[in-house]
Amino acid sequence: MSEQALYGVMACFETQEEVLDAAKHARAAGYRRMDAFTPYPIEGLSEAIGFERIRLPLLVLIGGICGCVGGFGMQYVAMVHGYPYDVGGRPLNSWPSFVPITFEVTILVAALAAVFGMLVASGLPRPHHPVFAVPGFERATFDRFFLCIEAEDPMFERDATRRFLEALNPTDVSDVPC
Repeated sequence: MSEQALYGVMACFETQEEVLDAAKHARAAGYRRMDAFTPYPIEGLSEAIGFERIRLPLLVLIGGICGCVGGFGMQYVAMVHGYPYDVGGRPLNSWPSFVPITFEVTILVAALAAVFGMLVASGLPRPHHPVFAVPGFERATFDRFFLCIEAEDPMFERDATRRFLEALNPTDVSDVPC
């Protein structure tokens, strides 16, 4: 199997302390592209693997602002330029009457930005993940802990990464094909 067809190298551990220590050692060794798979959340593991916060709140804020401006602008253009209609002698740009629709469009666009931003940030939809091809990975939902160093890591070299993971005393080290 060539290295281009490799997703990464994955080690299996029996306890949460082992996978946490392995993640810390991998991070200290300079590996940055890795992921851990565990049956339940482990405190400190996300920091150990270098979890990065995504900018989803900023994307939602930008979506909300765009929705607000778009909702108000749509009503302004329609009421002032497209279909000027005098309602009870009020000015054509009677902004208080625009508030409900502006609010609704703001929430709608912010929610759509959140949903689509989450999908893009998570890499979804992804019908298949390469780690599911590793024999024994199904135990990640029961009683095993896995640490996978991805081939996209700048430090990744197949044999060196395998030796590094084997030095951490896992129960098994496997190549993860793409």
